[in-house]
Amino acid sequence: MPSGLAPVAASDADHALRRELYFFTLYRLLEAALLALLVFGPAQVLIRAPSLPLLARGVVLGYMLAAMLLFVSGRRGDLHTQALIGITVDLLAGILALHALPAAGTGIALMLVFNVGAAALLLRMRYGLSMAVIAVALLLGEYAFSELVGNGSDRVVGEPVMFALGFMAIATLTSLLGREMRASSALAERRGAEAANYAEINELIIRRMRTGVLLVDGEGRLRLANEAAMLLLGDPGEHSDHSHRNLAIASPELARRLGRWRADAVPDETPLQMAPDQPEVVPRFTRLLAGSDQTLIFLDDTSLVSRRAESITLAALGRFSASLAHEIRNPLAAISYAVQLLEESRDIAVADRRLLEIVRQQGTRMNGIVENVLGMARREPAKPEHVDLVGFNRQFVDEYNTSHPIELDSLRATAAQPRIAALVDPRQLHQALTVLVHNALTYGRMPGEPARVTVHAYLDAGAVPVIDVLDRGPGIPESVASRLFRPFFTTSSHGTGLGLYIARELCRANQASLDYVPMPGGGGCFRIHLSGTNAMLPA
Repeated sequence: MPSGLAPVAASDADHALRRELYFFTLYRLLEAALLALLVFGPAQVLIRAPSLPLLARGVVLGYMLAAMLLFVSGRRGDLHTQALIGITVDLLAGILALHALPAAGTGIALMLVFNVGAAALLLRMRYGLSMAVIAVALLLGEYAFSELVGNGSDRVVGEPVMFALGFMAIATLTSLLGREMRASSALAERRGAEAANYAEINELIIRRMRTGVLLVDGEGRLRLANEAAMLLLGDPGEHSDHSHRNLAIASPELARRLGRWRADAVPDETPLQMAPDQPEVVPRFTRLLAGSDQTLIFLDDTSLVSRRAESITLAALGRFSASLAHEIRNPLAAISYAVQLLEESRDIAVADRRLLEIVRQQGTRMNGIVENVLGMARREPAKPEHVDLVGFNRQFVDEYNTSHPIELDSLRATAAQPRIAALVDPRQLHQALTVLVHNALTYGRMPGEPARVTVHAYLDAGAVPVIDVLDRGPGIPESVASRLFRPFFTTSSHGTGLGLYIARELCRANQASLDYVPMPGGGGCFRIHLSGTNAMLPA
């Protein structure tokens, strides 16, 4: 889960002040309208005539035009730019109007207090206070200029000073208020973005869960479903939106269990297979809210539980295999020593010496298997050597034919090149090939016909050494092929389901791969991709 999200930009927080800018532009239009009434309308009889009529008319007309333009453009553009231009126009027009209409100077200065405060609210604090300082300087400068030129103003010096203090005070207060508003707006935006991102993260987690999740309403219609649930339900048919689907049509058995749970509140935790090629699931039901007719259905994949059990069993089996291998070592050593003594005896017939040779060879091979089991239990790396696969395969086939009576079946070694170099632990490769050949001779035959197994070595298109164990049997169904290398998986009542798993682990220990490849013309093929002689090995 992320600890932080991208900060919200300051411009995003300023969008919240766009409405205040709109009202500010409306107020500016009101100011321009009031000044126009004083200069052109009947309200001019209420005050003395302007001391500078031409300046007054020009300022009022220009201010009215600028106010309308600012009102029209206030909804577009940058907020700071709009506020800066607006307060600049207000100050220039206000000071010029105050100079041209000294009799209305107090009212004009009072109206400018709001302009200065609004600008300080909309702008950053340093800009807002700067505009207030400029307003104070213009106000005091206009007063000093009027006194120098004798504009007929009867204002006292305390009046512009008090307005100057008012400008600074209102600018400071509204700047602080604006800063708090921006901080609150930024916090709200950030919290909103975090909530939206967390909602997306939660949706992604639910969607990618291995457990299927369905939301069903009171009428049995599917409202929501994650990817795992949709895979279990299968093809939605003509409706691409699962909210139009009915649970009774998508899975009648699941709908029946849901109805019984709603009626009796008793869950049925018997594993359920929703489609022939799908794993079994255990449905669990819960109401979305108290008193709600909407129900959440969780479809727990039992294969996950099985895999956890397999991993626990494999760990226990590894410890057991290690202890068993240690126990087998002592009898093997005794057998090997006894065979060696018998071979030295002169009382053994020549025909029986061949049997002693077979016992010695198989004892040596059994000792190698024990060493491999111990190595797997200790997670020891393989000991690769440079091996010629052509000669290795021929020797392997000869030894297998000698030690395993295959009667009418046949086992032969072939090669596409006269010499194929590979880097592999020969003992572990021998054990893996023994498993594959034994399986091919056992299962790779048509009914009533002898098995025909070939161990074929070649270089593929990438010059990678490959060994294929081929048979002419019925092949392996796709539903079974996907589970071939799982531990304890077997289709035979006499098998342990560990042979192919150990064979693949031995290949992986040698940086090789073992896969099942279906043959187009019939039969099966177990393919081992080995490392070439130039492959880099881990230190």
